[in-house]
Amino acid sequence: MNDIKAIRSSFFDFTRSVADPSELEGSARFIEDGLLLLKAGKIISLQSWNEAQARLDPRLEILHLPDNIIMPGFIDSHIHYPQTEMIGADGEQLLDWLDHYTFPTESQYHCPDRSAGMASFFLDQLLRNGTTTAMVYGTVHAQSVDALFAAAFERHMRLIAGKVMMDRHAPDALLETPGQSEEATRGLIARWHNKGRLSYALTPRFAPTSSPELLAVVGRLRREFPDLYLQTHLSENTQEVAWVKALFPERVNYFDVYRHHGLTGRKSVFAHCLHLDEQEWRDLAHSRSAIAFCPTSNLFLGSGLFDLQKKWDWRIPLGIGTDVGAGTTFNLLQTLAEAYKVGQLRGYRLSVYEGLYHATLGAAHALSLDGVLGNFAPGKEADFVVLDPRATPLQRLRQANSATLRERLFLLMILGDDRTIYQTWIQGKPVYRRDDDEIKQGAA
Repeated sequence: MNDIKAIRSSFFDFTRSVADPSELEGSARFIEDGLLLLKAGKIISLQSWNEAQARLDPRLEILHLPDNIIMPGFIDSHIHYPQTEMIGADGEQLLDWLDHYTFPTESQYHCPDRSAGMASFFLDQLLRNGTTTAMVYGTVHAQSVDALFAAAFERHMRLIAGKVMMDRHAPDALLETPGQSEEATRGLIARWHNKGRLSYALTPRFAPTSSPELLAVVGRLRREFPDLYLQTHLSENTQEVAWVKALFPERVNYFDVYRHHGLTGRKSVFAHCLHLDEQEWRDLAHSRSAIAFCPTSNLFLGSGLFDLQKKWDWRIPLGIGTDVGAGTTFNLLQTLAEAYKVGQLRGYRLSVYEGLYHATLGAAHALSLDGVLGNFAPGKEADFVVLDPRATPLQRLRQANSATLRERLFLLMILGDDRTIYQTWIQGKPVYRRDDDEIKQGAA
């Protein structure tokens, strides 16, 4: 029995993807006292303790976590690892913020040692916050992505990442020609795509820093390697939208810039999407592209309020992104708390079921990973987070006077932070424990 692991605790997940928020509570599964069986980094089964105990081998050791709730690992759909070291920089609007903080910081990632040090720190922050999968931006430097993938491979993490592609409207030190960008990207694809649990994402930063020639290169690579991901930004800031209109007057709208070059569709993830016209919503839906909703970043930079109702109206896949460093936390519970407030400002009530769905199975669906992770279905990868609903005196007080599961989960979403993360597991092995505040590098 040494190759089977058993964990007894409370468990929460979603059993299926949904097309309407009214279906979320019905697809949610909560087992107050359950038993999770794992083998070789995969889920064998999740059952209630009463169902499972009669068939258990008495020799099986069981890890009992009675005061916790275990959920699938959180999925961060949009984040910039080099911006970790500038998180919380005095807020400005997007374009000035890029010039004053982002570009100077990213210009230092030509150094492999700096890239390796920050990649390690970044991934440790993800695990400390219960994030087991992420879609990540490097810098324009190939070595920044080499360092990130190497550190993720060592930790056995599932990661999607790519080198920023950028050939105009940025400092000279961060610019490349389309040919240079293609050569460096091809090398990274060859070294890392589908190695272990790693996937490569073509990463044109956004339309203003991409010439038509560069976007043509991205489109050519997308056609040649159809299983690659693509990540970029779309309609984050009103000034940005106006700039794109001036740079690409021949295109119908911002989304059409990407559509024209073949950059939309399944495995294409567009961050923000705050100022879309009706045609863009329709084209996003028809192309089967996905959105990354980044509430803390959108609020911090004053970019706007995302329309969650439109996402459901058009049935567009969506994940939650922290968008560090414009986002102000690595923690997806805190990010969901801000998403709730964004909804309130738009007259939309984000339920706790919807919030947790967007951070787990919904995000997995948006990233075309729902076949391998996102819930506790048999055969899926055993990445999960152990949450402590009573991590602080305030949380203990509120949990004690909460009568329903909905209330308990809602408080977890609204009051939770990194202290709420008790353990993080990758492929069936613990890699972070709050009690000893330690990251177990390579433990999986």
